[in-house]
Amino acid sequence: MWKLCFCLPFLLLDIGVAKASASIYLPSQTGADGSSNPVCSSPDPNLNHRPVIGILSHPGDGASGRLSNDTTSTYIAASYVKFAEAGGARVIPLIYNEPEDFLFKKLELVNGVIFTGGWAKKYEYFDMVTKIFKKALERNDAGEHFPIYGICLGFELMSIIVSQDRGILQRFDAEDNASSLQFVENVNIEGTLFQRFPPELLRKLSTDCLVMQKHRWGITPEKFKANHALSSFFEIVTTCIDENSKTYVSTVKAKKYPITGFQWHPEKNAFEWGSSQIPHSADAIQVTQYAASYLVSEARKSLNRPSSEKVLKNLIYNYKPTYCGYAGKGYDEVYLFTQPRSRL
Repeated sequence: MWKLCFCLPFLLLDIGVAKASASIYLPSQTGADGSSNPVCSSPDPNLNHRPVIGILSHPGDGASGRLSNDTTSTYIAASYVKFAEAGGARVIPLIYNEPEDFLFKKLELVNGVIFTGGWAKKYEYFDMVTKIFKKALERNDAGEHFPIYGICLGFELMSIIVSQDRGILQRFDAEDNASSLQFVENVNIEGTLFQRFPPELLRKLSTDCLVMQKHRWGITPEKFKANHALSSFFEIVTTCIDENSKTYVSTVKAKKYPITGFQWHPEKNAFEWGSSQIPHSADAIQVTQYAASYLVSEARKSLNRPSSEKVLKNLIYNYKPTYCGYAGKGYDEVYLFTQPRSRL
């Protein structure tokens, strides 16, 4: 059942829309009939209107060895790049196994980070996620607004880092299915990625299968709340139910930092086609669009303004995506990195 904290903003929004739609002006009334030049408002100088998102690469080739058997290969699924671009940002790849000093110099060029889905939970990859996560906290503590999206594996790794418990994760059956999202009771969606979702789309999220699940691991709400470090750092926003009717935490928002964790895939609806279970309805595409828009709106608050030259030399456009969707499964496109490099 929908709670008052949801219904009231919806009511206000609906009233605002009604008032706005009642005031319709002709061009001659606004001065836009050619008799005068239109006045364009100046961009907010406190926002960064050229945000850049860093995406950390993942071990492997993203195609079970079909593209490369080089053990040093890493990849970024192109859907994550398109996701950031859909929100209005450019992307710099953070190649996890390149020299650490190069990677951290690239990190200084971005206004936020995405930790992607995948399988790697140990060794160098986990260590690098931990280092980037801690640097993001330091940047926020120093006064810079620096958002993180941890998606699927990314959320799982953040949970391990924050809880300091490698056994925090539990097995779930949600490896290839669409589901709804269940908002926790009395949750306040202001300040979360859902804050600008239209009221009708929010309602459908809790009744229709609009989000894609692709994971074996997760955390029950009970175990999440029982871990003091985890429940002190994150607030649970939504839960989901797996194929065995077992409930897991599906969306979290950090209480003091612009960090969001997803145990679902906001990028797949619009940009992946390898599974027949991925929802592609108009509503599902809107979910992707609003989630992307929220990430980039947070990145625009970053005061980091690196030199344009350094940004251009390190953008993802310096690499070409590889099509691997012909196998009819997995990712449609990936960016493959076999020779880590920096152009700084």
